[in-house]
Amino acid sequence: MVHFIQAGTGILANAFFLIFHIFTIQQVHRLRPTDITTCHLAFVHIVMLLTTLDILSEDMFQLWNFPNELKCKLLFYLSRVMRGLSISTTCLLSIIQVITISPSSFCLSRFKHKLTSYIVFAFFCIWSLNLYTNSYVISYTVAHCNGINLLNVSKYCSLSSMKSIIMTLLFTLGMSQSGLFVGMMLLSSMYMVVCLCRHQRKSEYLHSMSISPRIIPIKRATCTVLVLVSFFVIMCCVDSIISSFSTTLWRYESVVLDFQIMVENVYATVSPLVLISSDKRLIDILHNVIDMATILK
Repeated sequence: MVHFIQAGTGILANAFFLIFHIFTIQQVHRLRPTDITTCHLAFVHIVMLLTTLDILSEDMFQLWNFPNELKCKLLFYLSRVMRGLSISTTCLLSIIQVITISPSSFCLSRFKHKLTSYIVFAFFCIWSLNLYTNSYVISYTVAHCNGINLLNVSKYCSLSSMKSIIMTLLFTLGMSQSGLFVGMMLLSSMYMVVCLCRHQRKSEYLHSMSISPRIIPIKRATCTVLVLVSFFVIMCCVDSIISSFSTTLWRYESVVLDFQIMVENVYATVSPLVLISSDKRLIDILHNVIDMATILK
């Protein structure tokens, strides 16, 4: 029930955020890079949560008219790719925000005016990277059975045993990739904090925020990205500890598996709520809906 409530909340929140921005993007002539990236993040989280439901739910798992092993390969591969895209897109979002708020003297500022066109290339790179690095899942994922040399990754699917050197190599590759993206997010966060402090000192020097109204939405967007990155790093560290512990023992206790899935899905559930709460347009829509519901009642 906890998994279904968590996934349902995340899917609804991400879908609401994505649909709103699709209609908003159609009405404006100039796309903001952060809007495109957050829409991509919402889409990735919707697919990730739906995949989790397919893996956990017996009814949904049996609904697919494919052999169980093929279902396991497709679902678990898609799940790993979406989780990789989640961290990649969050990292990309933090870098885009750094470029957006950076002064003209910053080395990356030359990308600012063509940032939207570069995002398409960035999406191609992160999709290619995650599709390739998670391809081993297709070979090693099998339908669940009671074999002693299997690592259970869900109630229905398992990873078949592999040589220790291959397991070590894959684990090192995965941790290195995650560590690289987390490190880039931490560096971007530190730079954004420095920029926020600089804007704050400038505002205090000018004695009024109204002299530079453009700073207010920039600060709001930067703070939102900082909250997302900080929350993601915390959840990623907790997930890495659980994953490394389970992989080392080459076993997954059911309680550990359930807890890890819940931890992995926390960011996908919370991130759209953070984005919605920081978007004044969405807050106004929600207030209008509540007011209309109150009047009709």
